[in-house]
Amino acid sequence: MRFPSTTSEIRLKPPVQSMRPEASYKQASGPGTLQQSQPNVSDLTMEEAHSGPKHESHARHQQVSASHHQKQIEQEKRLQERLRHIRYRLVVLSGKGGVGKSTVAVNLAVALTLAGWKVGLLDADIHGPSIPTMLGLEGSTGHVEGGELHPVESHGLRVLSLGFLLRSQHDAVIWRGPLKAGILRQFLSDVAWGDLDFLVVDSPPGTGDEPLSICQLLGKVDGAIIVTTPQKIAGIDVRKCVTFCRQLGVPVLGVIENMSGFVCSHCGKVTPIFQTGGGLRIATDMNIPFLGSIPIDPKIVEACDNGEVFIIKDAASPTAKTIREIIDKIVARVAGTHQAGSQSPANVKEASMMRIAIPLAQGQLSPHFGHCENFALVDVDAESKSIVKRENIEAPPHQPGLLPPWLSERNVDIIIAGGMGRRALGLFAEHGIQVVIGAKRGTPEDIVKNYLEGNLELGQNVCDH
Repeated sequence: MRFPSTTSEIRLKPPVQSMRPEASYKQASGPGTLQQSQPNVSDLTMEEAHSGPKHESHARHQQVSASHHQKQIEQEKRLQERLRHIRYRLVVLSGKGGVGKSTVAVNLAVALTLAGWKVGLLDADIHGPSIPTMLGLEGSTGHVEGGELHPVESHGLRVLSLGFLLRSQHDAVIWRGPLKAGILRQFLSDVAWGDLDFLVVDSPPGTGDEPLSICQLLGKVDGAIIVTTPQKIAGIDVRKCVTFCRQLGVPVLGVIENMSGFVCSHCGKVTPIFQTGGGLRIATDMNIPFLGSIPIDPKIVEACDNGEVFIIKDAASPTAKTIREIIDKIVARVAGTHQAGSQSPANVKEASMMRIAIPLAQGQLSPHFGHCENFALVDVDAESKSIVKRENIEAPPHQPGLLPPWLSERNVDIIIAGGMGRRALGLFAEHGIQVVIGAKRGTPEDIVKNYLEGNLELGQNVCDH
């Protein structure tokens, strides 16, 4: 955000890991320019350290440390208070740059807004913020009110990006890790986000400073959406992203394969310029949901360059329909299907309800999914991590391709199985059903309880054919 000269005393407070405890950022000669200012209380210089009684230098050092520690405590309180007003926190990640992650983040955030949710979009890409361009906000100015920074409003979104603080979009931000971690903390703790149903964070590629800081600062992340392209080189880095999420305890909502074929602007035919199926292979191998494939559509490129939102500009196109279907899956996994914008406890409880199907043989999980005797359908409340209802239904006669639509008709959200073939995994993904494979034998109640608590042990896919 660019601030008028009258707000030049408003500062972004110091990164807690900064080498200089009182370092801050303020305006330079032009509005909106960030520069590192000198600390209010400087660190001890060599000259100071060797002049005067030693106890005076020691006392000065203790004074600075105490002041800095108190500011850390105050900022942490502000951070927790802000997060208390954000219901769901989503992070869009990619292991490789240039895969269309920001495009997915923008369209996801706008689609949620169109559905009636209150949504914030945070551009966490410090070195290459692209959200202002994609939303047509280049040159936009925010405002300071009551000593707080306020996000820029666009398409019903509350948007924040470091791009709003730069004098020119060509300015380079040359910061090391502590400064980046500090500014991201301030973007969460010192910005008036207000009450949000969703905060969508567009994270820079990789598994470095910014993604790590964001996931740690958010505390409870409700889910990560990982974007890849079909090529093997992108897939290798995306797998690292999945591992990153698991190590931090961030649930992976699924993988999106972007640039999956080229859509001809004349006939609409999709041509696989790159290979296809990379996203599904990652999902299968890493045992995470596959959310769907988005083709290369020239209209997406045009919309992004012109600062327009694709799912609004070309809402009737097949590609926009595909994106909306993917977003519906994400929302269903995070917040259920309750009425957008409602804050009542009853609706919140409804949002957390989901149905889990488990193939059974002799009352326990069957290792062979397609040849089980019956299915346990278990209704659970994900919010309270409790089982609400369980019923057993007889499995239909074995027939290739029958089970995905059959279970979809019975409103199944998740299948927990010992093993499943690749073709079946792809069919369930098309029906919006998440599959967890590699589970060991046990009763449906024990399996579901361990799954809800994050303690479900998974092994190899025992039926990978």
